[in-house]
Amino acid sequence: MTIAITGATGQLGRLVVEQLKAKVPASDIVALVRNTAKAADLGVSAREADYSRPDTLPAALAGVDTLLLISSSEVGQRAAQHRAVIDAAKSAGVRRIVYTSLLRADTSTLSLAAEHVETEAMLRDSGIAHTLLRNSWYIENHTVSAKGAVEAGAFIGSAGAGRISGATRADYAAAAVAVLTSAGHEGKTYELAGDVAYTLSDLAAEISTQSGKAIPYKDLPQADYAAALASFGLPGWLAGALAEWDFEISKGVLFDDGHALSRLIGRPTTPLATAVTQALR
Repeated sequence: MTIAITGATGQLGRLVVEQLKAKVPASDIVALVRNTAKAADLGVSAREADYSRPDTLPAALAGVDTLLLISSSEVGQRAAQHRAVIDAAKSAGVRRIVYTSLLRADTSTLSLAAEHVETEAMLRDSGIAHTLLRNSWYIENHTVSAKGAVEAGAFIGSAGAGRISGATRADYAAAAVAVLTSAGHEGKTYELAGDVAYTLSDLAAEISTQSGKAIPYKDLPQADYAAALASFGLPGWLAGALAEWDFEISKGVLFDDGHALSRLIGRPTTPLATAVTQALR
């Protein structure tokens, strides 16, 4: 059985390939990437597959049985890109697609949800057996700012006291591998989230503990947070989007206590403290 992974040189994709090699022969794994040179260190076969160049997809998907469709990172272009992959997969005879969606995408108020909902509908309409992995937030989305917070003396955001059931990319990769390498997941939707929710105040407290420096969490109005992010050099659209997502988090949109992720991977999800330790190295 040949398993292909889109975006295999991305942050999540690399972890999936690494963990998958521990479960199946490397010869059964195909990395689908825009630039095959960047996949040279993966230890598996690599094929050019560009979401935005549909002509690259038929050859990339030839002989593939199971496809992990890791959602595109290009917000606003995802739906069209995903459609190209799904159409090519159907033409190539791919038998199963596993898709990384968003926690409770069908009811989420995050602007990110719309393209995931559209992709989920495409999969239903495709007639291909599929599984939806609705991932909550990556803890790394927040811990990437840990060192900067230590330097600045505060962790800023607009998430208020919203609880975030985040997990690490490695946790979500483990869930993907579990589904890719076992039977009985067709037609299922998994709402995947960390076992223990945290607030940004909790995160700031953990950063304080590990750094030995008092790092308070400063909650800002959405517009002020967007302005602060823009002042750090982020493009205006991205600063605005991040601030918007944080504000939605304040409403609890990323809280989940179903523990589907830890059940699927057969272990507890990575604790916040461990993620902070990794970020501060």
